[in-house]
Amino acid sequence: MHYETVFIVNPVLSEEQAGQTAKKYEDFLKSKKADITSKESWGLKKLAYSIEKKKSGFYFLFEFKSSNEDLISDFELDFKRDERVMRWITVKLDKHAIAYSEKRRERLQKKEEKKKLKINK
Repeated sequence: MHYETVFIVNPVLSEEQAGQTAKKYEDFLKSKKADITSKESWGLKKLAYSIEKKKSGFYFLFEFKSSNEDLISDFELDFKRDERVMRWITVKLDKHAIAYSEKRRERLQKKEEKKKLKINK
C-alpha cells in the first residue's frame, strides 16, 4: 500500500528542532520496514486557521509504502503523543494519486536542477 502523510510541527521550535522531529518519524517508518519513496520539507508556512493559538507551522510530507497493516495506527498514535506535532493527515494513495505524485516530484526535481544551473553560472 502507498501512503502519504503531511504533518505540521510547532513553530516555536527552531528549524533544526523541527527537522529533528521529522527525522524521528522518518526513523520510525524505517524501523517498521516502510519504504520511504519521498520526503519533503515545505518549511514554515502560514496556517489557514490558528491551531493551539499558533498562526504558522513547519510542514513536512512523507510518501511511503508498507504492507504492515498496523503501521498507520502506530504512526498516528506516535503523533498524538508528541507535543511538537500540531496536526497530521495520512491518506492511502490510489493509482491516480501515485501517478500524480510521481509527476509532481519530477517537476520539483527539474526546478531544483534549473536553480543549480543558475547558481553555477
